[in-house]
Amino acid sequence: MYTLDTLPFQNRFAQLPAHFYARVRPTPLANAQLFSFNAAAAQLIQLDPREAQNPAFTAYFNGERAWEGTQPISMLYAGHQFGTYVPQLGDGRAIILGETQGWELQLKGSGPTPFSRFSDGRAVIRSTVREYLCSEAMQALGIPTTRALCMLVSDEEVYRERLEQGALLVRMSPSHVRFGSFEVFFHRRQYEQLKQLADFVLANHFPELQSTAEPYLGLLETVVKRTARLMAQWQCVGFAHGVMNTDNMSILGLTLDYGPYGFLDVYDPGFICNHTDQAGRYAFDQQPSIGLWNLNALAHTFLPLLAEDPDEAVEKARSALLQYQAEFDQAWLTGMRAKLGLQQAVETDEGLIADLLIKMQQNLVDYTIFFRRLSKLGLQANQSESTLRDLFVERSAFDAWAIQYRERLLQEQSVDIERQARMQQVNPVYILRNYMAQQAIAKAEQGDASEVDLLLKLLQQPFTEQAGMESYSDHPPAWADSISVSCSS
Repeated sequence: MYTLDTLPFQNRFAQLPAHFYARVRPTPLANAQLFSFNAAAAQLIQLDPREAQNPAFTAYFNGERAWEGTQPISMLYAGHQFGTYVPQLGDGRAIILGETQGWELQLKGSGPTPFSRFSDGRAVIRSTVREYLCSEAMQALGIPTTRALCMLVSDEEVYRERLEQGALLVRMSPSHVRFGSFEVFFHRRQYEQLKQLADFVLANHFPELQSTAEPYLGLLETVVKRTARLMAQWQCVGFAHGVMNTDNMSILGLTLDYGPYGFLDVYDPGFICNHTDQAGRYAFDQQPSIGLWNLNALAHTFLPLLAEDPDEAVEKARSALLQYQAEFDQAWLTGMRAKLGLQQAVETDEGLIADLLIKMQQNLVDYTIFFRRLSKLGLQANQSESTLRDLFVERSAFDAWAIQYRERLLQEQSVDIERQARMQQVNPVYILRNYMAQQAIAKAEQGDASEVDLLLKLLQQPFTEQAGMESYSDHPPAWADSISVSCSS
């Protein structure tokens, strides 16, 4: 295990030419204090968790003390925001200190950078708590994501929609390169820089592709498949991202940038978690198609790398993109079969799943609660059946579907106890509902970290029923419908 002073740093991205980033030092928050520490993330970089008690811990991450070996930078990128290309964005409030044990450590809320676009470069408690908890919740659900090491709070006032307390998140990722990192150089027609970036990603994250006949095509195909699988995982667990701009899409296929997001309560395929998204571009049921739209924007930037002949390059990009739908369909269907406890692939499964989802939508059924309770349904009628029927406005709707479901289970000779164990490994008891995050935020704004720490621990074991935590697996309270999140969340 390392201490703060022995933790070895490098910054491979900072070895690229200067036009890929800006060198910038963090601007310390006023009277910053460690608010919550995630020992699970510390383990990834082999940092001794006792170091969280070291006074230097906050000083290093708040930028009060220079950290030997770090090379602080903010990354340049562009992006399509709500479908419109913005030629330059970049890390406006984030600084990568460096990397250790294969993880980049990024300070989010560390003050202005050259890419801040007249903003203060700060984060607030509200947004910091939401990302801190959700990135760890997603990890525990088995979904690729950035991680969160800790969060700091301060006395500094930051204005968003109101005056709020400044905070800072220490985010971890193997890479923070985004689709927009490629877009900025393509649209500037800086093709040499585009190639340098692609070579960097290949060398550091996909070295197995370097020796292939067409490494850039292989890279594009890999990103297409990873993104397709990520979209399928989001859909299976009921997660809506909220701001699927290309600058928020990871080249590694990670869930990146938790601003406005939400997990489904009742199953509503048109669920919009971001009140800024008035047209519903990033609604829950639009995420798979937006994933492909964003990949199309990325594939466009790869054209100069794929072939000298423009028509040949377009054909190669198209061939890569054509792999998306099949990859998504397979991952989604596999995921939904697992949620239903099905082990064999039968042609009628898609119809069985579609029929269930329609009935859930029509009857305002809670997505997470239904699938968890379904794991206890037996081939023969039992008490669990009534708890499932009661989730439906029209109980007969469930009864009709349950007949088909039991027939399907009998078709593959499913065994109740074995199926229940499998289903409970993929259908969570606990998800980070918006009301839970809001309760944690309210306490955090009063200086109380207890709810943040409780949720962090709870959500790191989402598939295990935990004593005394029954309320966190129940339906959300009525007031939860009034919660509104936006791009400032």
